[in-house]
Amino acid sequence: MALVMSGLEFETALGASTPDKITLLGQDLAQDVMGEVGFGELAFWLATQRRPTRGQTRVFEAVLAALADHGFTPTAIAARITWLSAPDAVQGALAAGLLGGGSRFLGVTEDTGRFLHEALPAEQPGDDAGWDALALGIVRARRAAGKFVPGLGHPVHKDGDPRTPKLMQIAEEEGCLGPHLRLFAAIGRVHAEVLGRTLPLNGAGVCGAALADLDLPLPLLRGFALLARTAGLIGQLAEELRRPMANEVYRAIDRGAIAVPPDPWRS
Repeated sequence: MALVMSGLEFETALGASTPDKITLLGQDLAQDVMGEVGFGELAFWLATQRRPTRGQTRVFEAVLAALADHGFTPTAIAARITWLSAPDAVQGALAAGLLGGGSRFLGVTEDTGRFLHEALPAEQPGDDAGWDALALGIVRARRAAGKFVPGLGHPVHKDGDPRTPKLMQIAEEEGCLGPHLRLFAAIGRVHAEVLGRTLPLNGAGVCGAALADLDLPLPLLRGFALLARTAGLIGQLAEELRRPMANEVYRAIDRGAIAVPPDPWRS
């Protein structure tokens, strides 16, 4: 469909409006989408322009649930503190929380999906032994290069992230357990042989593997993590209304400030 403005045309398969109708993804928004398509299904459809199957939708929505909220993380604290400063602009508080989605929080989802995708060979193993051998070589190469394996380890869930086996189970039930998840599972089985200790496969990492197996665009994987976290941040702000804590955090830090002599930066 083309949007016409001052003689220019811009093609889009997404939303477009006429005086009496709104279309979205080739559907009549009011008649075919509203009340008929769930939000998770729609988000998948918007990103890929292909309607997901029931199983794909279940896996995708499980990922969104897994990433929605993890308590008083830096993203949640940033949102609450920003709202304390500007309660008239909820968009600022949400944006502050989302801007914290980087390499340490939320970004691991994209990092893991990309890492696994780049590591997959053209001809994939046919059994667990083959996946284990592939994973072993990958972990050894990462260690030799002095690099971490994305998705491996968790600061809290030392003995296993509860999200990881559950998402693996859902993906298998829905026929969506693809090569990215298989390689990730193999890394979980063999990494101790190289690293000398056992680390958990974390939830953010398994989410990245699952999204990659759904053939979602790799450059957007962090975007899906941010989509999930938006719901969590709204929950954080709603709780801030009922049980405020941002002012206490601010005051505790402010009262704990100690003046010291300047320490000029040296490179």
